Amino acid sequence: MKVRTLKKDKVNVITLGCSKNVVDSEVLMGQLRANEFDVAHESDKDDSNIIIVNTCGFIDNAKQESIDTILRYADAKEAGQIDKLYVTGCLSQRYKESLELEIPQVDAYFGTLELPQLLKKLDADYKHELIGERLLTTPSHFAYFKIAEGCNRPCSFCAIPLMRGKHVDRPIEDLVKEAKRLASMGTKELVLIAQDLTYYGLQHYGERKLADLLRNLSDVEGIEWIRMQYAYPSQFPMEVFDVMNERDNICKYLDMPLQHISDNMLKTMRRGISKRRTIELVDSIRQRVPDIALRTTLIAGHPGETDKDFQELYDWVEETKFDRLGIFTYSHEDNTHSFTLEDNVPEEVKQDRADAIMELQQGISVELNEEKIGKTYKVLFDRKESGYFVGRTQYDSPEVDNEVLVPADSNYVRLGDFAHVKITDASDFDLYGEVVTLEAVH
Repeated sequence: MKVRTLKKDKVNVITLGCSKNVVDSEVLMGQLRANEFDVAHESDKDDSNIIIVNTCGFIDNAKQESIDTILRYADAKEAGQIDKLYVTGCLSQRYKESLELEIPQVDAYFGTLELPQLLKKLDADYKHELIGERLLTTPSHFAYFKIAEGCNRPCSFCAIPLMRGKHVDRPIEDLVKEAKRLASMGTKELVLIAQDLTYYGLQHYGERKLADLLRNLSDVEGIEWIRMQYAYPSQFPMEVFDVMNERDNICKYLDMPLQHISDNMLKTMRRGISKRRTIELVDSIRQRVPDIALRTTLIAGHPGETDKDFQELYDWVEETKFDRLGIFTYSHEDNTHSFTLEDNVPEEVKQDRADAIMELQQGISVELNEEKIGKTYKVLFDRKESGYFVGRTQYDSPEVDNEVLVPADSNYVRLGDFAHVKITDASDFDLYGEVVTLEAVH
């Protein structure tokens, strides 16, 4: 007599949006694995019967991508290709009631801080002893490292506090424990992320503690690079740069979204900093750490941005010569302060302004990259692609910055290892080189 066996559940987690969402998915997957679920991340195989979509709700394009993804799996569920569909993350946090009405095929929606409830729905236990443990979706040699959740900043255009709540620090001892665990698994680079790194410590310790955290993480054996993303400019804790100069494993890199430079726009955006203080801050950082790579992010077309405001922004970008730069067109987000203002810059003008800034930055990037020809840099190799080993210097964050390409037919490196590379050529956003030391570099 044949005995029917129940097929074991397999969960496929789909992650949309930023690196903070990546970490949330990795934590979710770690909890599922601990509950003996078979779990995959963005698997292209059709062998998962449960889908969890971790959504982004940041700006219009991201929201549309999240909705399209949910609808695709809702159709798959109606066609009998999957059994269960769950949605979590920022879009779900912000628009849960509307989504429940509009896409009822989803079995349940969860907010950004409702991991225990999601696990319960899957008949899984939330294991407190696993705090800080996760299944990496990145190559094992680098990991995004979330040091805090939420944001207390009042920026007029930003909906993130609506989706992520108030700023909450993770204690230094918990973060050091997680860093040690990651190092034991072969992680060499920590990319520190939060909505606002510079606020770190105020909620938990009553004072800014980013410099102390950096020192503690720097002491973790096996961690060779620590880099900082998403630092807010107002009241920046300048002692961070003393630590950067003291410790070789803290990358001379800072991602500090400045959004604009005209006083008119900075005030309208509620950024808490003036043009003069912004310029002084950038100058001071470069004086303290002369070889630092500065990345920033800007917004084009915020309500009230005049041609004069934009010209001021353009001239400042041209003069400042940021090492890395990205720009968004303004997205009119409901329930933000900016939503009360008239969205009075036409979409084509927003895009033209963004394009003009990126074209300017492309020229700056070519100029800065050509200065690197003939110099040798320590490079961490991430992947092999199209006949090249592809890596990064300490001045480049994964997925968003420049890369170093080394021909695979004349060089050999192990992925996840460091090597010294002499730069032989440069383009707008890539460097080309040859390995000068074949052994792993420490």
